[in-house]
Amino acid sequence: MRLLIVVATVKEAEALGCTKAHVVVSGIGRTNAAAATTAALLEQGPYDGALSVGIAGALPDAMLQAGDVVVATECVYMEEGLATPDGFVDMQGMGFPLGDFDGNRVPTEPALTKFLPGPLHRGVIATVATCSGTDALAVEVERRTGAIAEAMEGAAVVHAALRLGLPGGEVRVISNSTGDRAKQQWDIARAFAALHTLGARFDQLLQG
Repeated sequence: MRLLIVVATVKEAEALGCTKAHVVVSGIGRTNAAAATTAALLEQGPYDGALSVGIAGALPDAMLQAGDVVVATECVYMEEGLATPDGFVDMQGMGFPLGDFDGNRVPTEPALTKFLPGPLHRGVIATVATCSGTDALAVEVERRTGAIAEAMEGAAVVHAALRLGLPGGEVRVISNSTGDRAKQQWDIARAFAALHTLGARFDQLLQG
């Protein structure tokens, strides 16, 4: 299996330490992620799939801790849609599809991550352009997407892979809580240690 792993930053790539997959540093955000994923798949393939990997923020109701591993069952674009006096309408409600999937919900391929060891958490991961630094926004991300964690690249990586006919997925390690910025809890060292363990597991799975 030849796997593309897309991370946002050099520090995440270094923490992951994965040598058996092709690791690309995209830069932060969905535009960078989509562009880097597309370029790698077209120019350096063939690949069997693409994964967005890195750190993420835990949403309030998820009860996740720093170092917990989250595997996306779906990647959901948070912002794409229409704000109305009656609430938010996603792309499906507007009648303008983003792709060959329902609304803002980009499907992931379970086969890419089913061999990862526990303990881990499976759930929706939101892809946001604006991270939740207020309690109100963190609650809105949960309400709108049903997510347990938020990051800034996942849906774009999986979406880009799907456009090229390849499966995609997202795996995140929790580094911080969300909500009121002054009250957030961060543990980057613990998150990077868990990311390194994850990279070692990918190397074992991809050996040979």
